[in-house]
Formats: sequence, structure tokens, C-alpha cells
Amino acid sequence: MAPTREQLVRIEAVTRSFGGLVAIDDVTLSVDEGELVGIIGPNGAGKTTLFNLITGFVRPTHGAISVRGTGIAGLKPYQIARLGVARTFQNLRIFPTMTVFDNVSVGAIGRESVSPLTAFRGGTYSEEISRRSWEALEQTGLTDVAAELAANLSYGRRKYLEIARALAAQPKLLILDEPAAGLNETETAALGQFIRGLHEKGLTILLVEHDMTLVMSVCERVVVLASGRKIADGPPDQVQRDPAVLEAYLGAE
Repeated sequence: MAPTREQLVRIEAVTRSFGGLVAIDDVTLSVDEGELVGIIGPNGAGKTTLFNLITGFVRPTHGAISVRGTGIAGLKPYQIARLGVARTFQNLRIFPTMTVFDNVSVGAIGRESVSPLTAFRGGTYSEEISRRSWEALEQTGLTDVAAELAANLSYGRRKYLEIARALAAQPKLLILDEPAAGLNETETAALGQFIRGLHEKGLTILLVEHDMTLVMSVCERVVVLASGRKIADGPPDQVQRDPAVLEAYLGAE
């Protein structure tokens, strides 16, 4: 018998309204340990709102969300991060005047139950913070620019920098919000290989992405949102044949 996998995220009948706009409409969804799940849908489908709900940046109007069995109602984003969730953002959020190493160290510090001042004593990071940061830099191929200002990186390497910062928190669940946005075809293919590599090492990943080729090539399971509602959930080949998906997202007549 296969071992029971931990349920990392459970979203139960969640709705999120912004005034008269319903961004997420009665969505139920779960992500288990070891999965690589893609979230797709047209602009305005509610994909980023769903990520913001899971990570505590917005709260549900109705419904409940749990992370690793803990209800997150009322928890702040840093408290949810300490449950093992790390994320990137659709719009890059790096610190351009800090070094690459310092940017990544922010993620490592965020996982600790200490203040940045405590983690940075005597002008240097603790051994544990440094270890996590260097491991994340090695994973993302950024060790050669560790001492560079983040502002000096190319756009593509800034994308990896944000992923490195998330990895430095040593998450159970990595949430990637449109990591291929702005990348060319070659860079996107390399990113796909990188994401698959992370997953093969055991990391659970939740991916929002507009690049259908990337999603369908790396994800084991795809969830489709349209107008805030979940309209499909299954293997990529099954989802691509779903009439509702073809009509709502893939351009079927």
C-alpha cells in the first residue's frame, strides 16, 4: 500500500469578494505533498487572488483554508510562511540596492522565529541563515553574483533570485506566480527544466502561469479557473480535452 501523503493545503468552499466583484467563487481545492499543480485561466479568472488567499495577503469572504492542518483564518503572511509556504510574486519584489546574497537571506530569516536584528549580529548572519542562503543560491545558479547588487542582474536572473529567496525558507510548498512572464522561449524552456528538477527532489509546487506549453509539460495536474470558479481539475491531457476549458480558455468556437 502506498504511504499516505500529507495534505499541505485545503481550500474549502472559499469565496472572496471585492465590493461587488467576486474574484473567487465557491472554490474547493487541495494540494498534497509531492504534487506539481498548475493553475490556469484567462485574465481576471482569480488565479493570483487564490495565491493571495493561501498566503494570507487577503482573507476569504466565506469558506475556510488550512495549511498543513492548521486553519489560517487571522494569520499574517509571515505566520503562514512559518507553516512551510513560500511564494514568488507576479511582479518582481526584490531589493535592488541590496546584494543578491542579502536578498536571499531575507527568505532564510523569514522562516526563523527571530527578528532580522537578532539574525544579523555583529555584522554577519548566523551560520544557519548563511547555510540556507548559499544552498538556495547554488540551486538557482546565482553563486557567481552573490556579492552583486540585485539591481545589476538581468531580468531573467532576477526571476531566479526571487525563487532563491523563497527556497531559502526551505518550504514544504513553493508557490510560483507567473515565473515565465517576460522570459523568451529559451529562458522559459530552461525554467521548465529547473521547476521539474525542484519537483523531482521532492518539493511540492503550485504554479500559476499563462504559458500553456510550460504548464502542460511540467505539471502532473492542472486546475482551471474561469470567472473565479473552478471549472476543471485533472491531468494535463484530460484538461486540454475538456469542453468547458476549450470554451473558456483555449479559444474553442
